Amino acid sequence: MMRTSWLPPAGLTWRNSPRVGLGLILLATVLTVAIGALGPSAVTLTLGPRTSLLPPYYLPSGLIPVPGEWVVSGVLFAAVIIGGVGLSIAVRALRDGWTPKVWRVFTFGVVLNLATLTVPPLTSADVLMYAAYGRLQALGMNPYDITPAAVFRSQFDPVLRWTERPWQDTPSVYGPIMTWVQLLANRFGGVNMHDIVFWLQLSAFVPFLVTSAVVVWLAHGDEQLKGRAALLTIANPLLIWAITAGAHNEGWSVMFAMLGIMLMRRTSVGAGVMIGLAGACKLSIGLYGVAMVWGYRRQPRKLAGLVAGTALSMGLLYGLFAPGALFAALRNTAYVSVGSWAQPFYTVLTYYLTVPAATGVLNLFSVAGTAIVAWMLSRVLPWHPIAGTPEGVAPDRDPITVAVRTALLLSVGWLTTSLYTLSWYDLIAWAPLVLIGPSWLDGLFIWRGVFLSLSYIPGRGLDYGESLSAVAARIRDTFSPAVQWAVLAVIAWWWHQDALRRRADRTGPAPTLRERWCGALATVGSYRDALVHRGRPPLG
Repeated sequence: MMRTSWLPPAGLTWRNSPRVGLGLILLATVLTVAIGALGPSAVTLTLGPRTSLLPPYYLPSGLIPVPGEWVVSGVLFAAVIIGGVGLSIAVRALRDGWTPKVWRVFTFGVVLNLATLTVPPLTSADVLMYAAYGRLQALGMNPYDITPAAVFRSQFDPVLRWTERPWQDTPSVYGPIMTWVQLLANRFGGVNMHDIVFWLQLSAFVPFLVTSAVVVWLAHGDEQLKGRAALLTIANPLLIWAITAGAHNEGWSVMFAMLGIMLMRRTSVGAGVMIGLAGACKLSIGLYGVAMVWGYRRQPRKLAGLVAGTALSMGLLYGLFAPGALFAALRNTAYVSVGSWAQPFYTVLTYYLTVPAATGVLNLFSVAGTAIVAWMLSRVLPWHPIAGTPEGVAPDRDPITVAVRTALLLSVGWLTTSLYTLSWYDLIAWAPLVLIGPSWLDGLFIWRGVFLSLSYIPGRGLDYGESLSAVAARIRDTFSPAVQWAVLAVIAWWWHQDALRRRADRTGPAPTLRERWCGALATVGSYRDALVHRGRPPLG
């Protein structure tokens, strides 16, 4: 019988105690907020003068000495690992029957996110580039054609001067909706980088919140699945760290895509409009579009409505309002991120090939790998009907269930084999992952996310001390790629074990290694006996 209490009985061990799991998640957030509250440091962004009462808040300059780079980085290393351990324990508690009140877990997650919003962004200076692209628009310039550096190197600008390496010389790669969000933040924040960043932080959190709410809604009717949905989205410490603490805008595309999936039973055109809006935020969300097409493959009229809605929204946004955005977004295929599976191979290949040739070779492996991983997972992942599936309809015939499962297959395939993969990208997989139910992917994505997060501490383009630089480099070029390869190996092993089980179901159990060895010895013995019987000396 499932337990419906918030806390477990005292008899549970710490390894599956929700009290321990949630406590560690809380501790991870407290450590993160504490480092941000100390003010600008090796990991906390410098946002310029504060002239309003808006967040983010931090101690006044000069009140305490600037904390050392090892102090702040070490605490954040610990926070990420503690969060990963806490999430693993909470997931195990769910697996062992803990069924929390969903509103409590959801509220817990919202509070953690709001607390994180009160301090400056950490480790990643991407949010400063969001502000810069909005500033270029406010100045009447096109962020797809001109870079922030081209402006601040020729004239003083109160916003652009606070941007940091390494993207100052890069035009925007974001879709038109994200570009408008960046402009809106500049309208609200004026010429003060601190205030602009607050609005960008808020704009990162709100779609993450909506995405989490949609995922929980799609789990309605199953109390344990709803608790799982809240825990692995809004209360997920890895996503709080990657999206809210880093102020990354990943939530926008996933929000529109999940809203599109939610609409699939009601209106195919509306679902298409939503996935088109998602694509106008980030093109990689097109994986969800493919999944929705697959979900409607047996319903041609609804499939036509989906395509029409997508063409309408994407055609208007890219074709009419921001034609340059489509080509700008394609530049992402030329990058290789540190900490990914491809990074060591890229380093070696660039000794023998040009950079475009090296990335071209690796991209071929990436595309093939995406298809292979997605196919392997399609063989092993369970079919879990999404809430609202009509009675008597098999899960593999329900459009939403098919779309959610296919979105997960493609997202995991892409994330685990992409040349450029970052911890905040994982939201695209976490959203459908929670709805499928418990699987090996839970643990794989927790520890994949932990090491990708560690790879960007400290993640700014600053000069660090020799020892910290050496440790960070080893995490990025050795430990994180090893974990990414381990994820691929476990998926392959999982598929192989399932294939053996399927074969055993058809033909009987496969012989063990001992049975194979004994069989081989028996064959050799029979051969020797036959030779002796014929009067010929046996070999040996």
